[in-house]
Formats: sequence, structure tokens, C-alpha cells
Amino acid sequence: MIAGMSMPSDLRTRKRLATRQSISNAATRLFLEHGFDRVTVDEIAAAADVGRMTVFNYFPRKEDMFFDRDEEAHEVLREALRQRAPGVSAIETLRLLAHRLIAMRSPFVAFSADSKGFIETVESSETLKARARAMRDELGQTVATGLAHSAGQDPTDPAAQLAAALLVATWTTAFLHAHRLFQAQRDTAAANTAFLALIDQGTLGVNAALAGSPYV
Repeated sequence: MIAGMSMPSDLRTRKRLATRQSISNAATRLFLEHGFDRVTVDEIAAAADVGRMTVFNYFPRKEDMFFDRDEEAHEVLREALRQRAPGVSAIETLRLLAHRLIAMRSPFVAFSADSKGFIETVESSETLKARARAMRDELGQTVATGLAHSAGQDPTDPAAQLAAALLVATWTTAFLHAHRLFQAQRDTAAANTAFLALIDQGTLGVNAALAGSPYV
């Protein structure tokens, strides 16, 4: 009886996830083909074969359809800090995470022809660039909170806030540099190497700045 009752709920969840992914896929395809600002929500709804209100039920803002994995990225960072290995500092944990994501070929740090189109779409839209800046601020707060919790500190700890700001700046610089390198050379391996080199270099600076704090 219990098993029979749980199946519809699981089915509903799968259907919701499938609908959300279908909307996101349709939106991304249209954004890449025509540019973010030239695509309407009605066109996305038609391409995904759903109603306009259904689109907004899943994505309150048009930008959310483009940056549809934002929350997933936050959770990856939170989980890395929650699962921090004994004896490994919080800052080092995030450096190791960068190396692990590259090794796993994670879409969050993919430097390829597909990601090239993604970056070009962002750079051609003031709306997306504004949302990307806001996302960096939100990511910084997630990192600061995760760092503080990992060390048993209050989320408002200024050392955690400083560390998070420096780490987000490091990752942003490394990410954009690697994308530009790929655009110039079309070499994913070189872009990966450049990304990790900047992550490692930036982490050294963060460790120096935060020396004596519980995050190093």
C-alpha cells in the first residue's frame, strides 16, 4: 500500500523535472540561435509545447532559463565544504574541487565549442551580464556561509566574507581567462591547464591573506 502510494509522487517529480528540462533546452537553443534579448517567452513556450504560465511556473525570470544550473552550482560548493576531509582546510577543499571538476569534465568548467556559444550569448546581452554579476554576488554569499559553517563560525564573520570574495574573484578570473584561451586556440586541454594554474595561484594568495584564520 505504501509503495503503491509513493509511485505517483515519484512519477510527478519525474514529469516535473522532464518538463523543466524541456523548457530549459528549448530556451537555450533559441537563445543561442537568435540571442537572448530577441527571444520571447511565448516563443519558448511554443518551442517547448507548453503554456506561457507553465514557463513562469518553472522559471520566474527569463534569465533563469539560461542560467538554469545556478542552484546546482551552489549545491556543489556546499557539498564540497560539508564533506571536507579531515585535515584539509576549507580553502584547500575548494581548490581541490576545481581540480576534481576538471577531471570529471563537469559542465560548470567546460571549455569547448558549446561553452563558447554560451559565453558569447552572455556577452551580447546586458540583461544576462547584469544577472551574471548578481549571481557572482550570490555565489560569494554561499561560499562565505559554507566557509563559516565548516569552521564553526558565524556566517557574518568578516574573515569568511573576505575569503569568499577573494575565492570568487579567483574562480571568475580563471574561468574567463580559460574561455578566452579556448576561443583563441580551440584547445580544451590548454584551457583546462590555464584554469587550474590560476586557481592554484589565486588560492596561494587567499591562503596568505587569511593566514591565522580557521579557513587556512
